[in-house]
Amino acid sequence: MDLIEEGVAVRTATILTGVRRDTTGYILTLGDELHVDQLLMATGRRPVTAGLGLDQVGVKVGERGEVIVDEHLRTTNDRIWAAGDVTGYPQFVDVAAAQGNLVAGNALGSSALRTLDYTALRRVTFTSPATAAVGMTDAQAVAAGIDCECRALPLEHVPRALVERDTRGLIKLVAERGTGRLLGIHVLADGAGDVITAATYAITTGMTVGQLATTWHPYLTMAEALKLAAQTFTRDVAKLSCCAA
Repeated sequence: MDLIEEGVAVRTATILTGVRRDTTGYILTLGDELHVDQLLMATGRRPVTAGLGLDQVGVKVGERGEVIVDEHLRTTNDRIWAAGDVTGYPQFVDVAAAQGNLVAGNALGSSALRTLDYTALRRVTFTSPATAAVGMTDAQAVAAGIDCECRALPLEHVPRALVERDTRGLIKLVAERGTGRLLGIHVLADGAGDVITAATYAITTGMTVGQLATTWHPYLTMAEALKLAAQTFTRDVAKLSCCAA
């Protein structure tokens, strides 16, 4: 949002088909031609395992170079374990730390091997405002054959956002129809990374929207928006026509 407000043009559903340089910058072919001073190509990250000789010790890697591991993080060599970004799991610091702890216990501990549950693994993008989510999107719920319903609460209904004079964003809940079990929570707001921590607990414990709506939340915090969003399931406020097949 800030990018547009600062005069940055954002093009979606655009395919880049060509790039060439001239004396002053770059010319991009995007259906039409666009001249720019600088060009940044963000291609993502992948594990760097080439040259480690993994094939010589019987450790298999995937198409992107990730080390193939089982649910206990053991590789295809029973004496070798892997943890962190190299495994192809979500590349988060806390995931790497948890996997390192798991591997140390599994490799050196007892025969009772442990696993990690990634169901409530949150994701955060530190933009302005920030975005964060945990659990399913409504599209993922529908794809999984779950009958669901959604509600979204614009931040203009959240006291903390009004006090901060920044009502850009919303809180969106995805719940199983009938039971009200929370399937996913999505936040677009300043401080979304902090709010999603509380949302992670709700998903982990299998809370329903009814339980979330009646849980104590401190007044004048952004986390209070979770309760307010849950309350919209029983009121005609900010309903979204989503979760449709």
